[in-house]
Amino acid sequence: MTTRDPAARLLRLLSLLQSRTDWPGPELADRLGVSTRTIRSDIERLRDLGYPVSATSGTAGGYRLGPGARLPPLLLDDEEAVAVAVGLRTAAAQTVGGIEETSLRALAKLEQVLPARLRPRLAALTAYTVPVPGGGPPVDSGVLATLASACRDRRRLRFDYLDHDGNATVRDTEPHRLVSTGRRWYLVAWDVDRDDWRTFRIDRLTPRTPMGPSFPSRWMPPGDAIDFVTKGVASTLGPCRTVATVRAPASAVSERVPPVARVEHLDDERCLLHIGAATPLTLAVYLAALGLPFTVDGPAELLAALRQVARHCTGAVPDGGAALAAD
Repeated sequence: MTTRDPAARLLRLLSLLQSRTDWPGPELADRLGVSTRTIRSDIERLRDLGYPVSATSGTAGGYRLGPGARLPPLLLDDEEAVAVAVGLRTAAAQTVGGIEETSLRALAKLEQVLPARLRPRLAALTAYTVPVPGGGPPVDSGVLATLASACRDRRRLRFDYLDHDGNATVRDTEPHRLVSTGRRWYLVAWDVDRDDWRTFRIDRLTPRTPMGPSFPSRWMPPGDAIDFVTKGVASTLGPCRTVATVRAPASAVSERVPPVARVEHLDDERCLLHIGAATPLTLAVYLAALGLPFTVDGPAELLAALRQVARHCTGAVPDGGAALAAD
């Protein structure tokens, strides 16, 4: 379809250039229903407006929209606009420190120009999405950006780190992936000094810049980064630990346990819960709070704490024994 209005054609051309990295000139001309000569002219107009469009030589020729001194206007389709708006609302309430205000400012700009047909969709998503209060410790957005760059460019990174016991160390790493559990952010990296994979809580680290030299890609242990973080976090459970057999699907149990717990699927009706806490009584309360039937074989201190919790709960109900029996 030919785009006759020059302004509309220019916007359409900009949208195409933003949608993928490289575009052959003839393909752009075909998309816009104009000649390659017109495409060359429109590219020059975009450059005059400050858009850094580079050209490649050759029979077909091609164009690429590169990074400039300032961010150009982004042209989003309906799905992209709603996704960005939802993402900004989520970012304003999440655990990345320093972006709450900027997220709200960006959201206000987007909502100001959002087409009327999209407003009901965004309003419905906002009205029926309930954030979980009490997120984890905030992380600095600048630290996240530094770590993401190190992962992307495969650059070695040293940082100061406080472990879960409060010990201060300096770690030399090859960053691999950033993982968010919803409450905490973790870095999965190869620890050069320990010659092994490690997970690091990002709110406990301070990068040292500049970054180090690049490193070759390294094989990741079995399972992806999310599984590795889950298992790594579970290894830091409190001194009182147990493996409970819960008579409920793994998906239902995962929604009720803290991030330090690990749920292992058995079948459609059972799963194993690897969980720990600082004291047997705390662990007993965690298990009771599941509200799901479970069994544990030990340790003995946990079994005694579970009996204690059962006695206290029974005693809290008037005529507790009779009332529970009636239920």
